[in-house]
Amino acid sequence: MTDLLSPKDLFALIELLKPAKRIFICAHRSPDGDAVGSCLGWAAYLRSLGKSVCICLPNPCPDFLKWLPGEADIVYHDRRRLTAQRLLKGADLVCCLDFNTLSRLQEMETAVQRSKAPRLLIDHHLSPDLEQFALAISHPEKSSTSEIVFRLIHQLGGYEALDTAAASALYCGMMTDTGCFTYASNDPEIFEIISLLMRKGIDRDRIYRNVFHNYSPDRLRLQGYLLYEKLQFHPSHRAALFTLTREEMKRFHFIRGDAEGLVNLPLQVKGMRLSISLREDTERDVVRVSLRSVDDFPCNLMAERFFNGGGHLNASGGELPFPLEEAVKIAWRAVEAFSNELGLTPEETTPTAQHETHTAQQETHTA
Repeated sequence: MTDLLSPKDLFALIELLKPAKRIFICAHRSPDGDAVGSCLGWAAYLRSLGKSVCICLPNPCPDFLKWLPGEADIVYHDRRRLTAQRLLKGADLVCCLDFNTLSRLQEMETAVQRSKAPRLLIDHHLSPDLEQFALAISHPEKSSTSEIVFRLIHQLGGYEALDTAAASALYCGMMTDTGCFTYASNDPEIFEIISLLMRKGIDRDRIYRNVFHNYSPDRLRLQGYLLYEKLQFHPSHRAALFTLTREEMKRFHFIRGDAEGLVNLPLQVKGMRLSISLREDTERDVVRVSLRSVDDFPCNLMAERFFNGGGHLNASGGELPFPLEEAVKIAWRAVEAFSNELGLTPEETTPTAQHETHTAQQETHTA
C-alpha cells in the first residue's frame, strides 16, 4: 500500500506524538460515521502507545452509531461541558479529526482555540485553515478521514496492534462516508484496506445492518411521507428538493439520525444529478442544508456560494439563517445558477412551472 506521508511529514508527526502524554481528540458538530469512526480508531492507536486519550465531541452522534465499541466513553460537550473543559485544559496535544477549520466545532471552538496544546489536523475536506494547526495531514483526495487514519496507523507500524473494535470503527467511517462505497471509492487501495480490516475480524454485514437497518417504524413512515408528499423535481435541471419542518419531525417522533440518507434517495430517479434537503434545525433557528450529487457536479461549490457551507464534490452541506420558505427560494436560485453544470434538457422551464407540472401529474395519478 502506498505510504500516505513523505519521510519529512512522517518524522514531523512522530515528533509531535512522542512527547504527548494526555491527548484530546475532537471532531465536528453533528458527528457522522466518519467523524466517530476515525476518532475511535485514532484513539485506539494512541492508547496502544501508552497515551492517555479522551474523545470529546460537540454534541451526540446519531442513535445508529451508538453500537460502536467505545462510543459510551465519548464526552459530549453539550452535556458535560465542565468535564470537557477540564480534559482539554489538561491535554498536551489536541487532535482535530474530520473538519478543516475550528469553526466546525461551533460551541467548542473557543475552548479549543484557548488551549495551549499544539493542534494536529487529520482530515479530507477541501481548503483547510492551515494556520490553526501545528501540523496538518490533509488529503481531500481520500475517501474519508477514517481511511487516512488507517493509512497513518499502517505507516506508523500500528496495524498489528489494531484490534477488532478499532477496525470496525474505521470500516464504519469509510462505509458511511462513501455511501457504502458507491462514491469517492474508485481507488483500488480502498479495497486493500477493507481486506486488511477484515483480517482483524470485522463483520461487514453486521456493521451494515447496525447502521442502515436500525431505524424505528416512525422513521420508515417519515421516509414514505417525504417521498410522496414533499419531494419536488426540476427535471429539466436534473435536480430534486424536499423540506422537513419541526412540526413534521414532531409528527413522526423524529430522533437524532432519522434524516440520515434521505437526501440520497432522489438520486435513484433516472437522470437526476442533484438532490437538496432543507430541514429546520430543532435547536437553533436555522435551516440545515444537505446536498448530494453524482458524477462531476460540484456540491461543494454550491454549498459555499449559496448555503454558507462546503464539503466534498458529491456530498456537502451548510445552513441558512432564514425561514424555510426563503430557504426553498434560495435553493431553487442555486439550481438555476448551476444550470450549465447540471446539464439542461431541451424542455427547460422554471422551477415553479416544473413543480406545478409535477403536482398536476400527482393529482392526475391520484384521480
